[in-house]
Amino acid sequence: MRITFLGTGTSTGIPQIGCGCEVCVSADHRDRRLRTSALVDTGSERLLLDCGPDFRAQMLAQPFGRLDGVLLTHEHYDHVAGLDDLRPFCRFGDVRIFGERRVLRAVREMLPYCFRENPYPGSPRLLLEEIEAGKPFRIGHNEVMPLRVMHGDLPILGFRIGPLAYITDMTATPTETTLGDVDTLVVNGLRHEPHATHQSLDEAIGVARRVGARRTWLVHLSHQAGRHAALEETLPDGVRVAFDGLTIEVDAAS
Repeated sequence: MRITFLGTGTSTGIPQIGCGCEVCVSADHRDRRLRTSALVDTGSERLLLDCGPDFRAQMLAQPFGRLDGVLLTHEHYDHVAGLDDLRPFCRFGDVRIFGERRVLRAVREMLPYCFRENPYPGSPRLLLEEIEAGKPFRIGHNEVMPLRVMHGDLPILGFRIGPLAYITDMTATPTETTLGDVDTLVVNGLRHEPHATHQSLDEAIGVARRVGARRTWLVHLSHQAGRHAALEETLPDGVRVAFDGLTIEVDAAS
């Protein structure tokens, strides 16, 4: 199994429009962050984790092929605004979109022309499939476990796919969420200072220590997290900063 980080930035992306801070003007490609999303290749299926407004640009850099499922963590714009750009993937058939009932309702409201009795010509063919936290489901050969986490006061989902756990926009993990025995943890770390609806970097490191995954990769960073190179020097062993375009292998033996 491998995961490609399509985007690792927060809702504004980096560089942030109108900002001249050292991160936003950095020449290091690792400091340029599109909105957070990832592509998981299990060896038998390809799964997209969230589909934000940068989806088209992100996928132009990837080999074109079938998407076997799109897993939505929640309905915020930076995680769903690219769904209309799934059109080219419909040549393989309807694209399956997995999300909680509230999230799928928001998708219908955002893209009403896709779900009318007579859909707008050329609109993407999206097959909406409801899932629930704590109830595993299958996509092809893979079992996916939706994990309940909190985004401030909003209940959202993370996902566990075999040895990989992927969580973004989290502030708290309820006790019923099982993250034990994962090889690779992907988790959000917005900035150094606390935030009302996202984990700080210190909070993300605390989650990494409690979970005890072999390695943890941080995503959903803002420019306030600092430059990539400098931030990596401050992190404990086993915790790294992901960057756009990075592909890593996940140890399926864990």
